[in-house]
Amino acid sequence: MEVLKYKVIKSEKQYKEYCGTLEDLVIRDGESTQDEIELLTYLIMKWDEEHNSFNEVDPIELLTSLMREKSLKAKDLAEILSVSKGLVSDILNYKKGLSKEIIRTLSCYFKVSQEAFNRPYKLRVSLNSHLKNASVMNTRKELQMT
Repeated sequence: MEVLKYKVIKSEKQYKEYCGTLEDLVIRDGESTQDEIELLTYLIMKWDEEHNSFNEVDPIELLTSLMREKSLKAKDLAEILSVSKGLVSDILNYKKGLSKEIIRTLSCYFKVSQEAFNRPYKLRVSLNSHLKNASVMNTRKELQMT
């Protein structure tokens, strides 16, 4: 019986090994390894689909996690995005949303799909801060005074 060179990924260690192997194969860029590259890419993508929890995290939580991973501060992010520190602060504090340009820049910098940042999330609007559940409000509330 022939032993398979690659199997379904079942551990983080195996995942990292396959990623390293794939990187080596792509660098060599030989036509004879094209099937091997395609198979490894498929296995890695399958693992990513099953184990990445990006869909469970709102874009700002994801951003702060990626910043922590790369030891970035808000001022570093302002430079990367070519925006003011105030805008970065507002974004990180859920006061302003992510623009398309910021999403593109973050996606390229962190090597994450744009979809990870381009999902709805709730902003905190200071005009509604007096309301009990203000963090879920994204619009002004017109209160009727009687």
